[in-house]
Amino acid sequence: MDLKTFTSAVIEIAEERGIPQEKVIEVIANAIASAYKKEYGKKKQKIVAEIDAKNGKVKFWQIKFVVDKDMILSEEELETLKTKKAEGVAEIEEPATGEEKVRFNPERHILLEEAKKISPGIKTGEELKIPLESKEDFGRIAAQTAKQVILQKIKEVEKESLLKEYKEKEEEIVSGIVQRVEPNAIFFDIGKISGILPRKEQIPGEFYRPGQRLKLYILKTEESPKGPQVILSRAYPKLISKLFELEVPEIAANQVVIKSIAREAGSRSKIAVASTEEGIDPIGACIGQRGTRILAVINELGGEKIDVIEWNEKSEKYIANSLSPAKIIEVKILPKNKAQALVPNEQLSLAIGKEGQNVRLAAKLTGWKIDIRSAEELGKPQPPKEELASESEEKAETETEKKPTSASSAKAMEDKKATVGEEEKTEEKPTKKPKKETDKNKEKDKEIKE
Repeated sequence: MDLKTFTSAVIEIAEERGIPQEKVIEVIANAIASAYKKEYGKKKQKIVAEIDAKNGKVKFWQIKFVVDKDMILSEEELETLKTKKAEGVAEIEEPATGEEKVRFNPERHILLEEAKKISPGIKTGEELKIPLESKEDFGRIAAQTAKQVILQKIKEVEKESLLKEYKEKEEEIVSGIVQRVEPNAIFFDIGKISGILPRKEQIPGEFYRPGQRLKLYILKTEESPKGPQVILSRAYPKLISKLFELEVPEIAANQVVIKSIAREAGSRSKIAVASTEEGIDPIGACIGQRGTRILAVINELGGEKIDVIEWNEKSEKYIANSLSPAKIIEVKILPKNKAQALVPNEQLSLAIGKEGQNVRLAAKLTGWKIDIRSAEELGKPQPPKEELASESEEKAETETEKKPTSASSAKAMEDKKATVGEEEKTEEKPTKKPKKETDKNKEKDKEIKE
């Protein structure tokens, strides 16, 4: 068997599978040591091999455990041990010295006096390496055994490597392609391995088709009999924060921090953001110019609505912000982690949301139990309507400010339009010729005919 060619071939295969070269060499060395023991060794021997990856040469050693006479079981102790084993007791009491006694075997143990002749500085309890004659010719059975051991060990190392790799990727997002669609799970190709998206981690109402590319959150990596199993999610709230990290450089640079997320997958989400540096608008950074950043996240989630609100240290202000887009008059903090939000009558349904979704998400986001009450219900005066105007209404108001607002100017404008209209009408009417001129023209025409 050409060890150099064999070793280089196995290492090449292992590199294609993404296994560290040191692990492969270790696997091959153990397999060759097993073949050496089968062909040239004796029973109970412990043989190790070391491979030089450059030239393919192999060195062999026999390992012996160094003991002294006090560590060896006597004949009486051996008889006692046999009796206890016959009675079903597998262990014997340890000696008072705390050192475990062993049954001496010349193939596995060596006395301290003899070990010092080979290695003067060795002590009891250590292992002594005795060089063996190198062999390169192995029988067919030994070589076949080594081959099977190598292939099996490489598969095990590959599984361990994949498990470790995807364990490190937990709580991150990956891009996956839909491989197979089943009733209870969707299988994705996420690189070296297939990921599973269970039904409970899917976005309600989202459809999947083979070949579709999506971003997924790695929930956890488990070890199964078939190898590492990666559980994916599209409904986990942290998927939104990871998508914003990709789209918003300020979040990736830790200049803007996502403090909290409340999500109802497929419908609506709320995120609370705060700035760690002065001069940075956290909401504007997340939305982007003309909404480009937040639109990229919304499109990735299939059109799910996202409310970005500003986090605040004061609970009252934070709760008021969380109920956006509704305008809040006042927030009162009550005992037992409860809060009462006072809203205008016309804003009550907006604050509660469809089927209570807005207030439910606000409660999840802030961690407070929020009770919505209208100003009319509590008998409190409402603020002027101008303060409750939405941004669109404010914009409309600013546009109307440019137009004349006084009654006289408006009337003047109408009069001007009326005069302009009359002038246009007069211009459109054709001018009539005088009656005398028409009679003369008729007489001329009559003469010409005659």
